[in-house]
Amino acid sequence: IAGRNMPLAIVATGLFATWFGSETVMGASAAFIDEKEGGILAVIEDPFGAALCLFLLGVFIAKPMYRLNLLTFSDYFKERFSAKTELLSAIMLIPSYFGWIAAQLIALATILYVMTGLPIAFGLIICASIVMFYTYIGGMWAVSVTDFVQTIIILIGLLVLTIEMVTQVGGFAVIESKLPERFFNFLPPPDFKSWMFYIAAWITIGLGSIPQQDVFQRVMSAKSEKTAMRASYLSAAMYLSIAAMPLIIALCGKILYPELARGDETVTQMMIPNMVLQHGSLFLQIMFFGALLSAILSTASGAILAPATVVGENIIKPYFSDMTDAQLLRIMRLSVVGITIISTIMASLNSDIYELVSDSSALSLVSLFVPLIAGLYWPRSSDLGALFSMSIGLFVWLFARIAETETAAVPPILLGLIASIFGMMLGTYIKPRTNSEITNSRL
Repeated sequence: IAGRNMPLAIVATGLFATWFGSETVMGASAAFIDEKEGGILAVIEDPFGAALCLFLLGVFIAKPMYRLNLLTFSDYFKERFSAKTELLSAIMLIPSYFGWIAAQLIALATILYVMTGLPIAFGLIICASIVMFYTYIGGMWAVSVTDFVQTIIILIGLLVLTIEMVTQVGGFAVIESKLPERFFNFLPPPDFKSWMFYIAAWITIGLGSIPQQDVFQRVMSAKSEKTAMRASYLSAAMYLSIAAMPLIIALCGKILYPELARGDETVTQMMIPNMVLQHGSLFLQIMFFGALLSAILSTASGAILAPATVVGENIIKPYFSDMTDAQLLRIMRLSVVGITIISTIMASLNSDIYELVSDSSALSLVSLFVPLIAGLYWPRSSDLGALFSMSIGLFVWLFARIAETETAAVPPILLGLIASIFGMMLGTYIKPRTNSEITNSRL
């Protein structure tokens, strides 16, 4: 957590860079301009849900979590519930990052392929090695400082390209005139199924990314609790405003170069990079690819560091009471290598960026979100309730995903969340927290 000494600008850009990567620039822009299901409703999950997450983080989470002075998110579960809950939370937290990292590596390798013709498989190895190297060497300081620099590059690069594209099209009025009537509708059709999926889109990242180690690390690295809260609000505003730029760029590209927007999801995900490469000046290419690579690298490095910290602190360290700081650091660094390798393998098996990121957030929502909130705001919530909540929520979500059909009216993530709430209430009812436990705890 970098000595808990980071200023507002570093913490805010770090929180912003946590998710501003391949899904926002490539995945969300492709969904936004989709012929059948595009528009505002197609990108509720990201950027709107991601901005909501950062805002809620500042309102409800940053202040009470900062005061605990813990190293990892799973430390919270040990402090509030028990060592069993700590271990289970760590086991569930770590896999939630594999898909997220894999999505960034796919994007990096694909960009490398577009720019140089290097095969995707070799690109994955090269990109994974680069991110792994500087994360391994520098830890949280390396991730945070590079996030700060990369955010500046992202902002300048996307701003230059947005102005250029809007000018070429002829202004926002021309863009709006060429879009379907319901394109900018913010609310879904008035039927039950549409609203269920609409709510699911808001909460996938909006709630699901709150119980995450990378978010926790950035909050805890702030120099004060006020800095942590203000950084959350600032990063939410940054995310919503900067993330609008790739969406505008994609719309302009679809109008100017419609041939690049035709094809399957893999093709549309690469529409903006292909458009810049084929039709942009050298200066524009440098600015855009500098911004895009910066966005993805910043997301990937933070996502690798977070689970590596949990492996060392919450899975291995509890079994070795005499472990020194040097030994713990070595384990965390080896975990960086292992997590990168697993994520690279996943990236070679699945190339759908949007799906990989969505599944990562869903996993933490159905298992970790309810115990986190209950632990902070329901004094009676118990260890058994937390264990039930994690286990039942995850089981129901997995079962619903496997059994899901095209006609399902309620998304699996909502069923998993409801089951997680039920598990917390059931476990706490069976074995509630005693008055003495509440009195003796600082939570």
